[in-house]
Amino acid sequence: MTVLVGLGPLDDHSTIEFAATLARSDGQDLSVVSVVPAPWPTPISGGVDGEYAEWASTQGAAAAARAKEFTDEHCQGIEVSTSWVRGRSAPSALRREAARISADLIVLGSSRTRGRIALGSTADALLHSSPIPVAISTHGYAAPRNGVIARATVAFRGDPPSHRALHRTAEVCQRAGASLRVVTFSVTSQGMFTAGVGRSERLVTDQWEESVTQEQTRAVESLADLGIDPAQVEQAVARGADWSKALHRVSWHDDEILVVGSSREGRLTRLFLGPTGTRIVRASPVPAVVVR
Repeated sequence: MTVLVGLGPLDDHSTIEFAATLARSDGQDLSVVSVVPAPWPTPISGGVDGEYAEWASTQGAAAAARAKEFTDEHCQGIEVSTSWVRGRSAPSALRREAARISADLIVLGSSRTRGRIALGSTADALLHSSPIPVAISTHGYAAPRNGVIARATVAFRGDPPSHRALHRTAEVCQRAGASLRVVTFSVTSQGMFTAGVGRSERLVTDQWEESVTQEQTRAVESLADLGIDPAQVEQAVARGADWSKALHRVSWHDDEILVVGSSREGRLTRLFLGPTGTRIVRASPVPAVVVR
């Protein structure tokens, strides 16, 4: 089994650190790949295309060398390979490379604000087309030496993709010795947290939370078929005035990931992260993994 890391020009080493933590947690190999622009398909007069291809090759080799230097020092105990590939499109190049090496997961990084997730064009494309799960690291992710994932939180909606995501995550947690948590996130009107609400609105909200909790419990009890004790799985409902506030209604650990299931509108053979899932991923204070 292999974790594929796609490095972009603005990625720091935190993407590799996160990927190495995932690989170490589940006993997987690590393949670090940098994508450089492919030359134009038709020759250009003056040899510009040749110069461009040479420049791209130099950039790719340098990126692979930097990745190897980092992994040699920080990724002991993991089988690691570093390489570079050409591609007119980074998402397409990563999908091809993932298929070539039979990768189980693609890991991408974030830019901008430290400790947050930012979805660039490559991540956005893969979250709507990848045939395998995609993980997005928070910017500046740092793990202790030989660190592993200690807990996975599944964002649970109660639909079939959420049930599949929960079962897949439970299987990995069981192999990795990590704990499991199930949380339903919801955005509630601002009035719920400020001036108060009417009795009818509060009643509807309470009934929804009771229904969600019951659905969570049924899903967690089904994990007994995997040999998991349902009593050991934490459950919660987190509401907030926006998605960021909702996600911060529960506590998070540094060695934790958030797992989000693909939208029900997606094809079974490809990821499709819908609008709500996208908002949850963007608001996550920990790295996120999207599964189908």
